[in-house]
Amino acid sequence: MPTTTTAVPRGLAGVVVTDTALGDVRGREGFYHYRQYSAVELAQTRGFEDVWHLMFHGELPDAAARADFTARTAALRHLPREVTDALPGIAAAGAASGPLAGLRTALSLLGAAQGFRPVYDLDADRRREDALAACAAVPTLLTALYRLGQGLDPVEPRDDLSYAANYLYMMTGSEPAPDRVRAIERYLISTVDHGFNASTFTARVVASTGADMAASLVAAVGALSGPLHGGAPSRALDTLDAIGSPDRIDAWVRERVLAGERIMGFGHPVYRTEDPRSRMLRGIAEDIGGPLVTFAVEVERHVEAILAELKPGRELHTNVEFYAGVVMELCGVPREMFTPTFCAARVVGWSANILEQAEDSKIIRPAARYAGPPAPQPVPAP
Repeated sequence: MPTTTTAVPRGLAGVVVTDTALGDVRGREGFYHYRQYSAVELAQTRGFEDVWHLMFHGELPDAAARADFTARTAALRHLPREVTDALPGIAAAGAASGPLAGLRTALSLLGAAQGFRPVYDLDADRRREDALAACAAVPTLLTALYRLGQGLDPVEPRDDLSYAANYLYMMTGSEPAPDRVRAIERYLISTVDHGFNASTFTARVVASTGADMAASLVAAVGALSGPLHGGAPSRALDTLDAIGSPDRIDAWVRERVLAGERIMGFGHPVYRTEDPRSRMLRGIAEDIGGPLVTFAVEVERHVEAILAELKPGRELHTNVEFYAGVVMELCGVPREMFTPTFCAARVVGWSANILEQAEDSKIIRPAARYAGPPAPQPVPAP
């Protein structure tokens, strides 16, 4: 029988490809959730490990489960010797590309060293163990690659620190202040998952083939590395640097909007109202305070007014990247680690999606409409 095909919008925009119990984004409402809970409320009231447990096990942990889960995942932060020995070479080879590019190689090596097998061949418990090992190792890999790239020795993880605190500690070599830890933790929670974005969908496509956990995560990291997906937090902060001062906002923004350029940190393909992540992160930034925050709020106000004037009828507000960059800058995260920090959170969402996809044995295999020269044509003589 011939295969039935259906034409869909470019980029699969709005096309439902599966059912999921992990969460949803309701763009017209400015709301998104993890399982049955508001993601923003979780970020405001819970720790990262609680949300990780929720995504993997379907429920928030009680005190005993939290303690057990935290201890188990902390123990998995330490890397196999085969991986630590290779990290200097990986960092040197990718010196111009940064930690996220190195993570692709390091994750592949981790999967081999840990003996990850195709998810198709594993039961649910074993898949979850591989996912836990990968998620716990990602912050260690990212921070080690960053420090090696700076000519510094990697910092060994500490089991007594939370996920967020340990991440900042391994990055800087100093135990971070509690208010900075909580600010970064709330950011990490807010970016764990966000619907079927490009990297999440990529992870699920690879998982649908039955590939191992590392292969699926490496594919997701590759998708995240694109500037249209994960590369925006530092670019949004670069916009503030380029504007420089409040008196330059209008002229700078108008020139670029009229030239058809995108203002990084504004607009979102799903939200038609204010991005709830941006609203929460603006509040975190304002709690910390300072000249950068004052300037960012002023830029936001002017840019939204100019976009409303020049692009009437469109709802264009700040997205998560705009204030994410501000918060990370205030907390001492270097700009080259902005997108890796996003990755340190999103790896949990990717892994939860891989685990869910592995329960379905149907491979994701869409079709394409051929648009080349008519076929068959005679093959010309050599």
